[in-house]
Amino acid sequence: MAASAPSTLTIEAVNAAGKTPDPAAKPAKPAKGAKAGKLAAPALLRAQVLLDRARFSSGEIDAASGSNMRLALAGFQKKAGLEPSGTLDEATWTALNADTADALLSHTLSDADVAGPFQAIPESMAEKAKLTSLGYGSAAEALGEKFHVSPALLARLNPGKDLGRAGETIVVPNVLDTEPLPKAAKIVVDRSDRSLTLLDAEGKVLAQFPASTGSSHDPLPIGTWKVNGVARQPVYHYNPKLFWDASPGDKKAKLPAGPNNPVGVAWVDLSKDHYGIHGTPVPASIGKTQSHGCIRLTNWDVATLTESVGYGTEVLLQE
Repeated sequence: MAASAPSTLTIEAVNAAGKTPDPAAKPAKPAKGAKAGKLAAPALLRAQVLLDRARFSSGEIDAASGSNMRLALAGFQKKAGLEPSGTLDEATWTALNADTADALLSHTLSDADVAGPFQAIPESMAEKAKLTSLGYGSAAEALGEKFHVSPALLARLNPGKDLGRAGETIVVPNVLDTEPLPKAAKIVVDRSDRSLTLLDAEGKVLAQFPASTGSSHDPLPIGTWKVNGVARQPVYHYNPKLFWDASPGDKKAKLPAGPNNPVGVAWVDLSKDHYGIHGTPVPASIGKTQSHGCIRLTNWDVATLTESVGYGTEVLLQE
């Protein structure tokens, strides 16, 4: 038997996925309790976009199942009063469909979208320090971060499109028109499921993000801390003495700001020396790889976080 073709990720297929079936069209309906991995890509993509809009981030939107997707679903389900199974069942679709916005929409590339400057980012800290900024390597990378989507999926959604040309109309996830978060009273980072959750003063969940939370060499400093301050577009001061895996011969270096800076677009400083919550130049790694003890989010999630926290916000780091 020939292998089935991958699900077509048209704007129509994605925007219709997971909705109440049209009796005339009779589209496939997700089975009750069906695992995310069993669903077609259009349903996965629409669910990821709706979760992102609801502030339950699955990290980089990629139309695929995985641990970050299950984490986002479980968090959303718990807030909605559903069984936190991490699976896309009918009750979860009903709750997600309270947001009636299209998951995908058309976007015409502006001059600012493609202005750059774009340049390859070197690997070594010393070479990075020679640059005037650590910006994006390409328009595709910049657009991926703007719309919270993997560059590979962005290309899949836009076959034949020139992502570097102003005036080109492309298809993107609808993630930009959400309301700002209210102020949070508490940040909870959980090492067991690699999550960061924002709570209000009554303990209500405001948002949840996947996170990288330390390693055996640099474990998460369990305990209660405070936010000392927030720095946006930070310069990064590299000290090889603080890194067990520093390359031989590495020296201290001052790295310019930018999304490809080692701490990304923001640094939330904690009352624990040398520890903070920050972004990353590699969003696909979040929740999948270890960190050097700090709490690492995607650049867009840490930017959202900085809207909601400030000096004195409580930070609980737990097992």
